[in-house]
Amino acid sequence: MFQCDALTSGHAPGPCECGSSVRLSRRGLLAGAVALGAAARIAPARAQVAPFRIDVHHHYTSPALLAMMKGRRTHQTFNEEWTVEKSLDAMDKGGVARAVVSTSDPGVWFGDFDAAAGLARECNEYQARLMADHPGRFGMFTTVPLPDVDMALKEVAYGLDVLKAHGVGVMTSYAGKYLGDPAFTPLMADLNRRRAVVFVHPLGSACCSNLLPGVPDQVVEYNSETSRTIASLMFSGTLGRYPDIRFIFSHGGGTVPYLVARFERLFNSRPDIQAMSQDGCVASLRKLYFDTAQAFNEFTMASLTRLMPTEHILYGSDFPAAQPDATSKGLADFGLTAQQQQAIGRDNAVALMPTIA
Repeated sequence: MFQCDALTSGHAPGPCECGSSVRLSRRGLLAGAVALGAAARIAPARAQVAPFRIDVHHHYTSPALLAMMKGRRTHQTFNEEWTVEKSLDAMDKGGVARAVVSTSDPGVWFGDFDAAAGLARECNEYQARLMADHPGRFGMFTTVPLPDVDMALKEVAYGLDVLKAHGVGVMTSYAGKYLGDPAFTPLMADLNRRRAVVFVHPLGSACCSNLLPGVPDQVVEYNSETSRTIASLMFSGTLGRYPDIRFIFSHGGGTVPYLVARFERLFNSRPDIQAMSQDGCVASLRKLYFDTAQAFNEFTMASLTRLMPTEHILYGSDFPAAQPDATSKGLADFGLTAQQQQAIGRDNAVALMPTIA
């Protein structure tokens, strides 16, 4: 339609940025406006302001995941109705330039090792296609088929080395075992060797699902599940033994910001854990990363920002269960400075995962 974007800028005639010379006429501007209006009706414009944020907590649904959810009656309504266009529209509305997608709960493990391995591979190849089909808009965290550690190691290698994923996505527990369990030691050693970024998402735990009639697990148990796995990693000595794993925990770190005194009391009573850690309890927690998904309200942010340094808080929206625009607004309304919003919104993720930029 136009040879140069300068034609729509309203500037005086003259050289355009591409180096050509343009002349504007009233008739040309009117024709262009009509054409632009027609194009807008066909394909509505996305963001008016250039998105800059990087969303590290953003979910997708592949065909195989959708079939699994429906077949198992998981009632994951948000995820079942997900589409790529919904993600892109929500990202643009919330000022998100790029979303690092991950597999949401309930994950890929349902008691069948081979089925979990096959589903994890399908998920990872689908995520890689998202990145290829929409350059610059998506990143990915590799899905692993735990509790099968051997297959998980293979999928980590495939995801990071072949698909060029930005990190690894895991659930808080598998078959009742939390991430600090000795069964997962070979995986933790490999992730530490790779200095991998590991995104951790909660799910309905084996111990505590459907405890309260009318209260979904997401309301209470998901945050508790995150706290359990952080406690497992700390008090098993995993954090001390494998200090080069960069863990990202969902939803503002669960309930950990409220449990610091209890964590510290136990930490100080455990000489074995202290010996494996070069830092105290609070300093160890502050080496982790917490995202803002479902934590962007004034009550949670007050505790989150008190515990965690700004550079260890990452922007997360929890799409499609929650919206990026609500997250962005909540962070702004909390009173973060422009510098803090820039750091949380983008800079911290780039420092953690340089290739995401």
